[in-house]
Amino acid sequence: MSLERACEALKAGKLLELNYGEFIRQVEVHAAGRDGSGIELMRVWQVSGGRRGRERGWKLLRLDEVAHAEVLEQPSKAPRRGYRRNDPALKRIMYEL
Repeated sequence: MSLERACEALKAGKLLELNYGEFIRQVEVHAAGRDGSGIELMRVWQVSGGRRGRERGWKLLRLDEVAHAEVLEQPSKAPRRGYRRNDPALKRIMYEL
């Protein structure tokens, strides 16, 4: 998945549906960029999907591990409680709320 797709969802204020790992997840993108090693990441609030008991909440996802991503028509409720700009996990922030 590209940083541009993450930005598209963020700017449109829409949910992003991902095939990530073994699961289909719906997420709200809050920030996207690169870590200190240049790996592309995004900070998201996961709305649904994922491992049972861990369906919702904050996630830091690697874009190179996303098999498929689609911007949905459902609106995002971002920013979620607990969101902080200038995420320290992202050494180079490309997009953020």
